[in-house]
Amino acid sequence: MRAFWREYAENRVALAALAVVLAIVCAALAAPLLAPQDPYDLASLDLMDARRPPGFVGSSGYAHLLGTDAQGRDLLSAILYGLGISLQMGLAAGTVALTVGAVLGILAAQAGGWVETAIMRVVDLQLSFPAILLALVLVAVLGQGKTQLVIALVAAQYAYFARTAYGAASAERRKDYVEAAAATPLSTAHIVFRHVLPNVLPPLIVVGTVQVANAISLEATLSFLGLGLPPTEPSLGMLIANGFQYMMSGRTWISVYPGIALIVLIVAINLVGDQLRDQTNPRLRR
Repeated sequence: MRAFWREYAENRVALAALAVVLAIVCAALAAPLLAPQDPYDLASLDLMDARRPPGFVGSSGYAHLLGTDAQGRDLLSAILYGLGISLQMGLAAGTVALTVGAVLGILAAQAGGWVETAIMRVVDLQLSFPAILLALVLVAVLGQGKTQLVIALVAAQYAYFARTAYGAASAERRKDYVEAAAATPLSTAHIVFRHVLPNVLPPLIVVGTVQVANAISLEATLSFLGLGLPPTEPSLGMLIANGFQYMMSGRTWISVYPGIALIVLIVAINLVGDQLRDQTNPRLRR
């Protein structure tokens, strides 16, 4: 781990991206302490403070550093809470999709035969459709809510993990140490969990890092279209959508600041994922 960290720290861009991700996670966790307003408490919102520019001192007596939106929410508070929602959705969907995809991919590689054919043909069929299209259909059918949104994100993303796990497990299955383990009285479950899975996890973790960023982007897209979380939970996508109609009137801060926060989060996670991919890929190692 020390050698891995030393190699990671050599890339200053990836190191800065990791620092940004950690800072965003800490800010999201400490949102109730850092935010001057609770954007979920609709009773505390004042329409007289709506669409005010950055630095405006509202009726509550504090300055809205990033301005307010059309409902009178303090944008800084809404962005901090919105970052927490985006991270929750991305991590929850990524973790469940990784688990489901890894199980299906390893099962297909280990079982072979018609089981392998059936699982991988379904995975290939799903990969032929855009993830946003699948998520839109599922959210439209299931409705709004965190659980429904996570289910839609998992269904749209698990195939990437399944394909990665299948490729890695198939390569490991043909190696001598796995064949030697299969020649002993060891059970199939022991061989899979003790020998195959540890060698399949590194590429899955790299894919998982990228897919967390994709899940955050997908959740923001669905919320922007009005199909994500309900209006009482202002995610970053919904904050951007709320200010979109005011862009031409000069009130650009309503959409721009949440958009900047979303871009910074996604780019930072992708940079971390790129560095992890480079370090775990033998062909790219120096």
